[in-house]
Amino acid sequence: MIKQVIQAATVALALAAALYSGAAAAHGKVAMEEDTCMRRLGDNSMVHLSAYQPQYEPGDQYCTEIPKEGNTFLVVDLVDPALRNIPIGVRVVRGTSEADDETVTYLRPSYHPDGVINGETSLDEGEYTVFITGDSVPPVRYEYPLRVQMINYAKTFRAALGPLLAALLLSFMAYKIMNSKRVRQWRSSRRP
Repeated sequence: MIKQVIQAATVALALAAALYSGAAAAHGKVAMEEDTCMRRLGDNSMVHLSAYQPQYEPGDQYCTEIPKEGNTFLVVDLVDPALRNIPIGVRVVRGTSEADDETVTYLRPSYHPDGVINGETSLDEGEYTVFITGDSVPPVRYEYPLRVQMINYAKTFRAALGPLLAALLLSFMAYKIMNSKRVRQWRSSRRP
């Protein structure tokens, strides 16, 4: 009986760790190929977006999920050196359409020999899109959807699923142990 409980507990903890570990991954701790803030166009052309809100959390960087409204610093890293030789512009719009939705911030296309584009914008709660465009042949275009101060219920559910399953499994095992023959015999032997 005890051997089965230990095996079940080991399986439960391994399952909980496997499910919960994805929720703990931070933006800056992943490989370039797996980074959700990296956009690739073709084989080599890549850019990386980071958003900062130092007035709230000075050391944190974000990408598509911005936790609070307010001033937000956007930093676009032109990973591909060829992008540094063409004019690159940035447009932030409220919504998803570059042509139809309200432009919040616009940085004119210009050359960035250092490979970094810096901009600041003020974002209210809602959905935005960052468009990064390059004047070349063929044209270069990247998009980043932004969600500002919006709860991502799917992500929250996935983060809570592992601990919830572990708690349910441990509760089930505790129930089985408390209702086992040995425990019942021990309890009945202790009664006066």
